[in-house]
Amino acid sequence: MMTANNNTYHRPVLRDAAVDGLNIRPGGTYVDVTFGGGGHSRAILERLGTDGRLIAFDRDADAAANAPGDERFKLITADYRFLKNYLRLEGIDRIDGLLADLGISSHQIDTAARGFSTRFDGPLDMRMDRSETLTAADIVNTYDEQALTRLLSDYGEVPHAHTLARAIVKQRAEQPIRTTGQLAGILSAHLPAKLRNRRLAQVFQALRIEVNGELESLKQLLQQAAQLIRPGGRLAVITYHSLEDRLVKRFIQTGNFSGEVQKDFYGNIRKPFRKVGKFIPPSPGEIAANPRARSAKLRLAERTEDAVE
Repeated sequence: MMTANNNTYHRPVLRDAAVDGLNIRPGGTYVDVTFGGGGHSRAILERLGTDGRLIAFDRDADAAANAPGDERFKLITADYRFLKNYLRLEGIDRIDGLLADLGISSHQIDTAARGFSTRFDGPLDMRMDRSETLTAADIVNTYDEQALTRLLSDYGEVPHAHTLARAIVKQRAEQPIRTTGQLAGILSAHLPAKLRNRRLAQVFQALRIEVNGELESLKQLLQQAAQLIRPGGRLAVITYHSLEDRLVKRFIQTGNFSGEVQKDFYGNIRKPFRKVGKFIPPSPGEIAANPRARSAKLRLAERTEDAVE
């Protein structure tokens, strides 16, 4: 049975605002695609009736230890990019709402052996699903300078990415780079002291996104959510950096990832969702209690009746 408040694994961000935004129907079927410590799922279950149902996803096998003993709940250990297929196996073709709290859990950040954090020296791993083969060490030691530059620039939005990529390639020619401490040490010499922690975090973000295919998974999730959420149902997505937030914002606004409005033959704007209010940031009190929430943005959307405006 899950504990009453599993903040040691992960403190849920914008929990009440996100679950409020779903407009839970007691007898509805909901999906939490980022189960983690179970904080958001627990809040959803509290609002479901006996006929309600909640399916949760998490590709990290460690999250299974937090699963509640509730017959209305099922946890699927898989990447949410396969959402539609797994729901079909459960006999579900339509849902009433979907919640996604993107990014990584506190447990992943604080476990040195997972290699997600610049604060600990550990293996350059960064796999959310440790059954996958590609690691951050593979990327750092095998991608050529051009590919590394593009990766750091596109996924980390790192200034002077070519300088850092060149430093990595030069160092690995002498000795493979295997740990987070090694990588941070190599890059620190090329970073201004005032911005060192921020730049290292951006580098680690870029590697993590590449290892886990996060942006592609997010795109597939949003497209499948449009197919699965019934008219009037809600989508709630919490983002932590501009790359993922831009994808969510554009998809809600236009139904695609280019951000360009598309119209049918009659000039109607075709998109699956209608924006619900402005994005919601964490309160000052939540940020004070959980500094990792400071960059979070919650976006809410409602599935339109006919996908035409």
